[in-house]
Amino acid sequence: MSNLGFALDGAWRVLLAGLALGAGLPILFALGIRSLAWSAAGPAPKGPGSSAPSVGPGAGSGAAPRVAGRVAGYGLFAIVVLGILLGITFIVATGFGKALSFDHIYPTIVPKKH
Repeated sequence: MSNLGFALDGAWRVLLAGLALGAGLPILFALGIRSLAWSAAGPAPKGPGSSAPSVGPGAGSGAAPRVAGRVAGYGLFAIVVLGILLGITFIVATGFGKALSFDHIYPTIVPKKH
């Protein structure tokens, strides 16, 4: 029965890592794209007699862009880039026979404990 517990514990960790890295980073990237799209000003209001279509989001409307959407989008992109850099650092560290340690606030490369 102990082996089943070890197997389920390992499967749970793999599932969590797969969700965080396999689906989590693309979801954050998509939310960043959506935030940048939301940050643009809305389309020009159509009045009676205006047959000319507006070109692009917020063209001619005079509406101010939403700064919060732009900040959120760039913040989400920064999280995605940090996740990618952390993954590359992990791969390079293990290639050199080192390990990645999170003992401090920032990750550090340390010798492997045998």
